[in-house]
Amino acid sequence: MSDSLSPVIHLIDDDAAVRDSLALLIGTVGLRVHRWARPQEFIAQFDRAGIGAIVLDVRMPGISGLTVLDQLIAEGVDQPVIMLTGHGTVDMCRRAFKSGAAEFLEKPVDDQALLDALQGAVQSHVKSRQHNREDRDARDRYAQLSEREREVLGLIVAGLTNKEIGRALDVSPRTVETHRANLFAKLDAESLAQLIRRYAALVEDAV
Repeated sequence: MSDSLSPVIHLIDDDAAVRDSLALLIGTVGLRVHRWARPQEFIAQFDRAGIGAIVLDVRMPGISGLTVLDQLIAEGVDQPVIMLTGHGTVDMCRRAFKSGAAEFLEKPVDDQALLDALQGAVQSHVKSRQHNREDRDARDRYAQLSEREREVLGLIVAGLTNKEIGRALDVSPRTVETHRANLFAKLDAESLAQLIRRYAALVEDAV
């Protein structure tokens, strides 16, 4: 089963009763839960390549949830983080969002609010991973184009017709048509709109 079809919620809280009750709640919507009592163990062992979200208590012995959040963001971890606290303040909430938290909820947590936040976070993470894969694929395909093909692509993105591209490059329209067909094949584009949407930024960066 692929990561996108099997998201995991990482639940980090030093209170066993809270872990158990929240894990039971989260499981009611079909999400798998990995429970962690010690944030240090979570940081050392959790699967950063997986799809899902992180539920993180703010106040824990040894290391605060906000410190854990800072460390996750510094490492480039992209799973959305939902912060929980029984002693929230405006400053704490502001710091959490500034540090990159996706949501900040106070205990006792409203069941539906937590489930809504988690399901939204997972959906967002799946879309983000898909977008990143598409970006990597586009860059890989673009890197394999010849210099001439990149020139033609840049002029297509700029909105020039085949005749205009031919004049700009001093080649025949038929040659432009050949390059254009090769571009659609190599870049796996099904339409002009898709070609421009995927590669406009790469063309601009190359200029």
